[in-house]
Amino acid sequence: MQEHGEWLQQAVSEWGLILSDQQLRQFAQYFERLVETNKVMNLTAITEPREVYVKHFYDSLLLAKSLDIKEVDSLIDVGTGAGFPGIPLKIAFPHLRLVLLDSLKKRVQFLRETADALGLKEVECVHGRAEDLAKQKGYRQSFDLVTARAVARLNVLAEYCLPFVKVGGYFVSMKGPSVGEEITEAKRALFILGKTTVEREEFQLPEGMGTRNILIMKKRDQTPKAYPRKAGTPAKQPLV
Repeated sequence: MQEHGEWLQQAVSEWGLILSDQQLRQFAQYFERLVETNKVMNLTAITEPREVYVKHFYDSLLLAKSLDIKEVDSLIDVGTGAGFPGIPLKIAFPHLRLVLLDSLKKRVQFLRETADALGLKEVECVHGRAEDLAKQKGYRQSFDLVTARAVARLNVLAEYCLPFVKVGGYFVSMKGPSVGEEITEAKRALFILGKTTVEREEFQLPEGMGTRNILIMKKRDQTPKAYPRKAGTPAKQPLV
């Protein structure tokens, strides 16, 4: 793993992110747990070491190119799956208070055990649905930053995520190459859910491993109490 860790260290240092030897050990440990657990649970289709380091670790950390994570205190990663981008961001920025939300209990158990094994503090792993958790005190409009990576189309995702964001905070969606149509489709939802503006930044992953779009959305107003609607409704009846 050392060569992949050294590659990651060098790659992110080019845009000012410095990873210590301890942080590289945490990434190596995360990789090992991910691949081992993946043998008995579907966590990722990507298991080759360099691909994991580029498409999961580097890709997650790309967010720090678009936003000053040092200014972020609290982060909730919605539909986190195997922990992306939440865990890589927590490794790189240990000060973050992190909540990892997923609807599958087995994945949440994996995340809990991984956070403990890596020695990550202030990480809460929650089993549940965004539509339910976003109505609860302590979660609703309580986070500086909400992230989601390839969970749903943007107009649906906005209803899952924006209710968690503080006014003045950010929702960041990490998408693949084709997002123009999604942004247009989501304009009404983004306005209704917090008069939210959107900026798009496009990046090429190293070694020809693909194109990433990072959508940075700043929330300018409260989310109306009616949102999110009950579980299942945002996906079945998206705001358009």
